[in-house]
Parts: sequence; C-alpha cells; structure tokens
Amino acid sequence: MSTPAEIREMSDEQLGFAIDEAKQELFRLRFQASTEKLDAPSNLKKLRREVARIRTIQRERELAGGQPAAAVSKS
Repeated sequence: MSTPAEIREMSDEQLGFAIDEAKQELFRLRFQASTEKLDAPSNLKKLRREVARIRTIQRERELAGGQPAAAVSKS
C-alpha cells in the first residue's frame, strides 16, 4: 500500500501501471471472497482506497494540465 506522497512522486505511466495492477489484485481478492478463501477481508477495503487515491491524483494532474470545461468563461 502506498501513501499519497509516494503516489504523487510517480510518473503518469507508473500511475497507469499501478492502477492496472491494483485492479487485477482487487479482482483476485473479490474472487477469493466469493469462494470464502479470503484470509484478510480488510485487504479489500485497503485496495479499494488505494485505487481511489491513484484515480484522485490522476484527476488532479488532468485538471492541472488545463482548465475544466465548466470553468471557461464566455467573453
């Protein structure tokens, strides 16, 4: 699990790879949970939060790169 500071230090490519990896792990954990072979159910929550952190930082970078369409004034 990564801290937000560690995630912010990653490049865009690394973020994309990290989110893909986290999604695959989340799928595996959900599958284990459905078959009742999951050792630590708290890992599901932790992984969901990590995916959310990565997506949030990706969105912050996207918005920093340009203004969102709703903020553009009509003059």
